[in-house]
Amino acid sequence: MTPAIQVHNVVKHYGGLHALAGVSLEIAQGEFFGLLGPNGAGKTTLISILAGLAFATTGSARVMGFDVVKDYRQARRALGVVPQELVFDPFFTVREALTIQSGYFGIRHNGGWIDELLHYLDLSAKANTNMRQLSGGMKRRVLIAQALVHKPPVIVLDEPTAGVDVELRQALWKFIKRLNGDGHTIVLTTHYLEEAEALCSRIAMLQQGAIVANDSVQNLLRRFSHCYVTLKLMPKELPVALQPLLVSQSDAGFRLALPGYDQLERVMAVLRTSGAHIQELEVVDPDLEEVFVNIMSKREQQPTVLEPASVQ
Repeated sequence: MTPAIQVHNVVKHYGGLHALAGVSLEIAQGEFFGLLGPNGAGKTTLISILAGLAFATTGSARVMGFDVVKDYRQARRALGVVPQELVFDPFFTVREALTIQSGYFGIRHNGGWIDELLHYLDLSAKANTNMRQLSGGMKRRVLIAQALVHKPPVIVLDEPTAGVDVELRQALWKFIKRLNGDGHTIVLTTHYLEEAEALCSRIAMLQQGAIVANDSVQNLLRRFSHCYVTLKLMPKELPVALQPLLVSQSDAGFRLALPGYDQLERVMAVLRTSGAHIQELEVVDPDLEEVFVNIMSKREQQPTVLEPASVQ
């Protein structure tokens, strides 16, 4: 099957700035794919090249098998992009804006699909409202509708939930997951890493214009086999034998990093020997945020192993 997106050794220079430094990437049809990275990593530049808004200095990119330069008409028809910025035309109503957007792709009599988009994005009541009278959240919903109005098989969401309320975020993800379930390929960039962890099946991480990780969410999380234990003790003193495991200390208690769950019994043995009383105990696994921070800092620190001799 033809990949939804193929990027081969793409380099992009803006004068002396190397925005992309040889990026290669392949996204299968039907994937829910995450593209993560700090500000300035090159995410928006890559999206701009896929959308035909910028040209690669070297390398090639394809959408549904169509070269974004040589076959630009087909490539752009296959792609829908929801940008970060709230870009809108203040002279039209919501329905007029969507009708005009349909015309850009040569689509006539698109009223049925427009009505469906308005319904699923909860915009029906605003269909005849001028764009400049909408709230920021409503404008973002219209941007999503504009990206979908020509029914593209590949949808790119560039920070779609930035600055929106919880209700809109939940409604948006419900709709996007429905589209993905119907076979649409979704590419998401977000700084809300819990969203990426919950939604995406695979994630690529960009840093300084290069891909530094590209794997399934499960495999990325497996890079860090340790777990964390938060302890509230009385008295509020951590035994000396456990101090090599200490990650942080706050009102919530002492946070320890353990190489695995098998170390928990050894921690308990130390606490029993020291006479410390446990008021609260919580065990948690690493999340995608920790994986991201470690990869970006290029330091995958392993927790200290608590040797058996330390608990005697």
